[in-house]
This record gives sequence, C-alpha cells and structure tokens, in this order.
Amino acid sequence: MTGSTAADHTGAPGSRNGEQPLWHRMSDAAGLVSATGEVEETVFGRMTQLALAHDAVNLGQGAPGDPAPEFLLAAAYDAMRAGANQYAPPLGAPVLREAVAQHRRRDWGHEVDPTEVLVTAGATEALTAAIVALAPPGTDIVVLEPYYDSYAAAAALAGARLRPVGLAFDGGSVGVDFEALAAAITDRTSIVLLNTPHNPTGLVLDEQQIVRIGELTAAAGAWLLTDEVYEHLVFDGTHVAPAALLDDPRVVTVSSAGKAFNATGWKIGWLIGSPAVLEAVRAVKQYLTFTNGAPLQPAVAAALTDHPAFLEDNARILSGRRDLLVDALREVPGVTVITPESGYFVLVDFRGLYGEARPGAGGTSPDSGAAALTADAFALNEHLTREVGVTGVPAPALCAAGSPTARAMSSVIRYSFCKGHDDVAEAARRFRTFAGTLVD
Repeated sequence: MTGSTAADHTGAPGSRNGEQPLWHRMSDAAGLVSATGEVEETVFGRMTQLALAHDAVNLGQGAPGDPAPEFLLAAAYDAMRAGANQYAPPLGAPVLREAVAQHRRRDWGHEVDPTEVLVTAGATEALTAAIVALAPPGTDIVVLEPYYDSYAAAAALAGARLRPVGLAFDGGSVGVDFEALAAAITDRTSIVLLNTPHNPTGLVLDEQQIVRIGELTAAAGAWLLTDEVYEHLVFDGTHVAPAALLDDPRVVTVSSAGKAFNATGWKIGWLIGSPAVLEAVRAVKQYLTFTNGAPLQPAVAAALTDHPAFLEDNARILSGRRDLLVDALREVPGVTVITPESGYFVLVDFRGLYGEARPGAGGTSPDSGAAALTADAFALNEHLTREVGVTGVPAPALCAAGSPTARAMSSVIRYSFCKGHDDVAEAARRFRTFAGTLVD
C-alpha cells in the first residue's frame, strides 16, 4: 500500500488547524492516498482500468462470474410482492436470524440462539461496527497479514492501531508464525481479528491452530473477532468455526451470504455475539445503515435453510476453476504458486522467473530491467498485463505500507479464479502460451 500524511489539509472537509481529517486517515490506512496526498481509487478499480487499457483478462477483483441462483432471485421477488419493502427490523428479519442460527448449528456445530444474531449490511459493516464498538482508542488490533483492506480503515475509524503479523511463506505453503503472533498480542491488544478461511492466501486454520490463537487472545483479555465469509468455499480440509470450538463469550463471529450464493451486491451479512456485544455493535450500526435489504433477508433465509446443496456445488465449481488456473500457472518456468485451500484467489510469486536464472533459458541471468520487476509488484503486474494479457492485484496492496510482509511479497500477484469459466479458461490459455515462449 502507498500513503502519505504530508499534504496540506487546510480547508479540507472535516479538518481543523490543518490536521488530517478522519476520512483521509481512513483512506490513508487503507492505502488509497497517493504520494501527493490525493485519495485515489481502490487498487481493484485501478487494476480494472489497467486490464481494459490492454485488453487483458481481468482477474483482479473478487466478484463472482457466475450468477446468483434462480431460487434466491425468486425468493426475493416473492418477498417484494408480499410487501417486504419497508424498513426491516433493526436487528434483522426474525426469519433470517433463525436461519443463521440453524445454519451455524447444522454446518459447524455452533450453538447459536437467534437472539444472538444481528443482521448487517454485509460482513464489512459488521466488522467495522464491531471494531468501533469493541476497540477503545489507542489500543491494538492484531491481524494476520496480508489482509482484507477494510480492516485498516476500520481501525483508523476507531482510533485504534492495526498491528499486522505476517504469515509465514515457505515455497508454495503458508502458515501462522505463532512466535510473532504471541509477541504481537499484549495488554494493549483489544481485538485479535482472525480471518479463516483466509483472504487472500486461502489458508484454512485447523482446530489446534485455532485453540492456540484462542489461548493467546484470552490471556490478553482481548476479543476474538472472526471473519468467516469464505466458510462455504473450502476445497481442501474443513472449516472450523472458532466460536464453536472455543466456547468463549469473547468470540464474536462475522459472516455473510454474498460469497456463498454469488450475490455479493446484496450486502446481507451477520454478526453473532452475546447480548452485550449486540447492544454495542447495534448502537454503532444504528447510525451507519440502520437497516437494509428488507426483501433480500427472507430470500437469504430460505437459501440457507432449503438449499445447502448449492453451497457444496458452488465450492466444487470453484475448486475446478482453481485447479484450471493453478495447473496453467505451474507451467510458467520459475514461478511459485501458493495453491489455496479455500476462497477466491491464488497467489503467484514471479521472483524465480524475473529475479533468478530461468530454467530452460540456458542458465542466463535476467537483465536488470526484468530483475527490477521483483522489487515492485505494481510494475510487475503492469508488465504481465502487457506480456501475458492477464491482470491481477499486486499482493503488497493487501499489506501495511512498507511492512516486512509487503517487501517479501514484492514479486507476488493475486489472481482471482471466481470469475466465469470462460474468463478463467482464457487466462489459463494465455499463461500456457506465455510459458511456451520461455522454454528453449
């Protein structure tokens, strides 16, 4: 991520005495501020423009390429015709709160009462409202890095400090550095924000790992806030719900329907916690969206209750697209592919292609221009967009600016395989063609 606080903010909306206004600090934390101080478009929007400029396959943004299922659309239409077009109850439609509780018991063994469920405008609002409610100003929020970019903005809004802990990368595998995590969780920690299944690595934490994280969090007296939006998109292994395993009232769960049912634009999410937590989070949410998606909530409830088979089918389809893209990427000499166990994305390290002697190229070293690409993931992504015709997202954009993890991932690009089959297949074909040009 890039960012600067050096710009003069005199006269800017929300500023006082030339200080950086809160909205600007939030944008800065999320990496949306240029070196000259202007707030830029998100990296996803910029990569979309890059792909369009070069007629490249856009595997940048994590938006499903397949449509939402017909049963979901029909249920929403029926709800609209039945009159569900005014404000939904502030805590959410009772039918959806019951469906979420049932789904958590059925799928993850998480015993939830409907009164412990708060419906939100997607998982992002649930996470942001929870962070504002649970993280006092000046405290630390510990998060595994790389991470979903809204975490940093939410921490800035709360006046808290995001403290990233880099995941450990070893060739094509990824794991938690528990020594670093233990060092990061202190008496200043208010929240440990745990994303499992993890975006963007696809790491799925097992029971032993979750127990260790739970113990570290509990010892610090912190909240464990879990982001589980990819819970139904696991290809290898099994999702473990931390709240079900730990049985700790300080575990707060967030998830949503968007990823599971190919309906990310509906923004129907939920937060699960104790009555005291719901009261605090609702007090924040009250002045953000108040309530949302009245006809969409009963449609999601019906999908969760009556169509669990779709969740399995959707994961199977995405698993096939993952394999299609990963197999093609592995044909490119010198690259390291981190095969995801879940989610939407694959991380690809091109350092072995541009930063070292290339297999099949006579053992010659790359020229200085190519080698320089490994130090700048944005330049590398632009180069690959031109040379291969596929655009991804530079992985450092998903890290804290200048962090050790960002530097280590300077030659890593994130590609999305949740796009439609034709797009993924075309991207795979282009990578195979590119691989063929690199072999003597």
